Amino acid sequence: MVDAFREKAVLVRAYYYTAVTEGEEFSPIRPLIDWLGYNGFSMVTKPVKRFTDAQGHTRTKGNMDIEIAIDMLELAPRIDHAILFSGDGDFRRLVQAVQAKGVRVTVVSTLKSQPPMIADELRRQADDFIELVDLLQEYGRPRTPSTTPTVRTFDRDDRA
Repeated sequence: MVDAFREKAVLVRAYYYTAVTEGEEFSPIRPLIDWLGYNGFSMVTKPVKRFTDAQGHTRTKGNMDIEIAIDMLELAPRIDHAILFSGDGDFRRLVQAVQAKGVRVTVVSTLKSQPPMIADELRRQADDFIELVDLLQEYGRPRTPSTTPTVRTFDRDDRA
């Protein structure tokens, strides 16, 4: 996908944001982080925070909204188009601020999931909206045939 964007425009930077669990011997996201880092993405990570809620349950938190907002605002004077892969309505004001600096903003998310993953206010604020499902055929992994077992039903006449 990054190569496709490079063909269409001068790609300044492709960021990938994720929270990581530190101190674990193996993290399931580590291979993805390594692959993206070696393949042209600027990785932005921060440690997951663990806390105990009011009911005594241990929870984890790894929100990257501030990092995304700061990076977009810092890049805005040097770019003319930003593409945001998110559906979070909290980014509506960020998109508006970046647009005020003369930057077009395209948002990539989906309306076709249940529930839809894009907030209506973010979709309306964006200059363009790309439906994520429409990118699946070009960039998604090929689906393998289902291995669901066949279930045979019997009518009264089929019984032995």
